[in-house]
Amino acid sequence: MAHIITAACIGTKDRSCVDACPVDCIHPYPEGDGQAAYDQAEQLYIDPDTCIDCGACVPVCPVSAIYPDDDLPADMEQFREINAAYYRNR
Repeated sequence: MAHIITAACIGTKDRSCVDACPVDCIHPYPEGDGQAAYDQAEQLYIDPDTCIDCGACVPVCPVSAIYPDDDLPADMEQFREINAAYYRNR
């Protein structure tokens, strides 16, 4: 997994990262996944198999919720599995 979205995204679901992503690896979003999926999601998630590690999402996140895999703070480690599980369960 190249980048991971963490706790600061919970409840905000700002779409700046979705708009910045060149490979459409951040989900859910209403136009691509449907409004119901977007409304039900607690946060946004980065697909570990699609992310190309470009980093375009990091500087545009207004709540600083996105970290490169290698820089994930220890207290946010659980979000590595939370992001991966979202895509396993899709």
